[in-house]
Amino acid sequence: MNLPDRFSDLPEYAFPRLRGLLDVHAPGGEPIHMTIGEPRHPFPSWLVEVIANNAEGFGRYPPNEGTDELRRAITGWFRRRYGVTLDPDTQVTVLNGTREGLFNACLALCPGGADVLVPNPFYQVYAVGALAVGARPVYLPALPENGFLPDFDAVRPEVLDRTAIAWLCSPSNPQGAVADESYWRHLIELAERHDFRVFADECYSEIWRKSPPPGALEVAAAMGADPERVTVFHSLSKRSNVPGLRSGFVAGGPRTIKAIRQLRSYAGPPMPGPIQATSARLWSDEAHVEASRALYQEKYAVAQEILGDVAPVPPAGFFLWLPVEDGEAAALRLWRETGVRVLPGAYLSRDAEGGNPGAGYVRVALVADVDEVRRGLTAIRTTLYD
Repeated sequence: MNLPDRFSDLPEYAFPRLRGLLDVHAPGGEPIHMTIGEPRHPFPSWLVEVIANNAEGFGRYPPNEGTDELRRAITGWFRRRYGVTLDPDTQVTVLNGTREGLFNACLALCPGGADVLVPNPFYQVYAVGALAVGARPVYLPALPENGFLPDFDAVRPEVLDRTAIAWLCSPSNPQGAVADESYWRHLIELAERHDFRVFADECYSEIWRKSPPPGALEVAAAMGADPERVTVFHSLSKRSNVPGLRSGFVAGGPRTIKAIRQLRSYAGPPMPGPIQATSARLWSDEAHVEASRALYQEKYAVAQEILGDVAPVPPAGFFLWLPVEDGEAAALRLWRETGVRVLPGAYLSRDAEGGNPGAGYVRVALVADVDEVRRGLTAIRTTLYD
């Protein structure tokens, strides 16, 4: 049976593609894995106790939109972090990891036949959600001359008029670029002028070097923008080092959240009760976030020491986006000669506008402990740049 035409040109997902490139070759040393953005800092020791104390919740169906406790913990964190007050009853709903929300938000809010603006490189689910409803992804290159953020002013007015959604990830994956207040303000003004939505993927918001990145809803509220204009997605995976917990949330205007909840009541399984209780505790605690951020600060310093003359250490996130002549060739060489495993940038981007903006890069994840990161970055330095 053939796939529907709208999915026929989807590339193979990045990590099976990487295994096909590398796993037919023996590593040139003890493997050092720097590909996947899976946080490896310790999560809070009390997490297991919270799950155990709420284990009876596994015997009951949980509320699909999230418990009162969890929604209030989320909105409390949002108010402390961004200075924005959200109604926990109408402006937030929980997700089993943000991937679910990123996809289902397109299904709930994007009309078929519309254009969806997608940064390039990008998290692949942005485009897949658009394709699932019969919309057309429009790939906007995020290039160094634009600070690795898409240039929305370069989009033709007729495309903006057809646009239903503009995606932006800040801090971005893979480059770690941060949209400042003026950038968000300009994008939101453009969205109001051409009547499209802004979807902000802010899953890396708590991993930063010098100052916390501004949030899209924070800027929208200060502008007095239509509360339905901006929808944001957050996760505990990176913030709290619990990618296996599969816990996140989406926040926005009441009509937006109502539409997402309505779809989710059919297409999104409820988060188990013990996980909701644990998530509420995590959103209410900053000590573990600050401890984790301090570990990233050490690794930022190591990256600056070893590779700072190759590429600037980004202001946020936990990836390095390193320039090379050919990303696939560089990744293969590193694996065969040193055992260091990195991801070719082209696996995170699409051919568009005459080229692939990720082809001349590799993505390097700084998620291991500082000693392993130092060994990996030193091997990258000596193999690719010395």
